[in-house]
Amino acid sequence: MDLKGKHIILASNSPRRRELLKGLDIDFEVDTRNNFEERFGPEIPYDEVPRLMAEGKSHGFHRPLEDGEILITADTMVILPSSCGKPGEILGKPRDREDACRMLRDLSGREHHVTTAVTIRDNSRESTFAITTEVWFKQLTEEEIAYYVDTYKPYDKAGAYAIQEWIGHIGITRIEGSYFNVVGFPVQRVYEALQSFL
Repeated sequence: MDLKGKHIILASNSPRRRELLKGLDIDFEVDTRNNFEERFGPEIPYDEVPRLMAEGKSHGFHRPLEDGEILITADTMVILPSSCGKPGEILGKPRDREDACRMLRDLSGREHHVTTAVTIRDNSRESTFAITTEVWFKQLTEEEIAYYVDTYKPYDKAGAYAIQEWIGHIGITRIEGSYFNVVGFPVQRVYEALQSFL
């Protein structure tokens, strides 16, 4: 990808996002220094939260952007839709083993949504988009849940799982939408959006 002299900055600690952005064959630096506090009120609809977080991270970047710099920020959330009278829920990163197991029990045998919002910004323009993928898990056994949590320790992952790990291989029966979005970065859409900034 010809960057036409532009300098790309990825403001993310996620090793998965770094790996996927590298897959576009572009050079970039990682700079995660940020002043944004990731909080939102209960009045915010679930599907709007990732967009607010991505935009907040972008504007919370620790310094003004210089000419020729393009900043990329992103936020991924696992959303369990309301079902059978139960309210919907955002599944963030688990606090501990018990929380991780609870999340996987909640996902077991059900559909959930993975939404990633991405903000791309230079010093004169800004674009934000959100991509949602629908994911279905089979009915997971307690043994499968315990094995995955104890072996892979998914405490840094929203929803307590990574699709590219063992639990995805044995547990996910169907997805509709971008696979890479579930990994954490919808790179095809990022590629298209970046082209408009170059």
